[in-house]
Amino acid sequence: MQASLRVLVVDDNVDAARTLAMNLRLMGHQTRTAYDGEEALAAAAHFVPDRVLLDIGLPGADGYEVARRMRNMPELAGTRIAAVTGYGSAEDRQKGREAGFDEYFVKPVAFEVIVEVFL
Repeated sequence: MQASLRVLVVDDNVDAARTLAMNLRLMGHQTRTAYDGEEALAAAAHFVPDRVLLDIGLPGADGYEVARRMRNMPELAGTRIAAVTGYGSAEDRQKGREAGFDEYFVKPVAFEVIVEVFL
């Protein structure tokens, strides 16, 4: 089994965020959840995750803005960030690269794919 990671799950769909976090905990990872952009930034500053699974369509600051701001946080220099979103156009993916996402998953994405590619 791989080492335990600290994973921040950010999605305004509370059930989706909680389910993803629960599945990660069952694998032995430590998790935190956030449901909007500002909450995600505050959680990241305190939790200092190894990985962030970040929805783009968030209230307030969207996922692109959150990713850009996380990339400017020195304590998150080694953190990998993945989009988990319903936005799947070529333009959306390009905006994701520009914002600093390491991976870009379009919903619905199988949990096993996230684990294999990102964790």
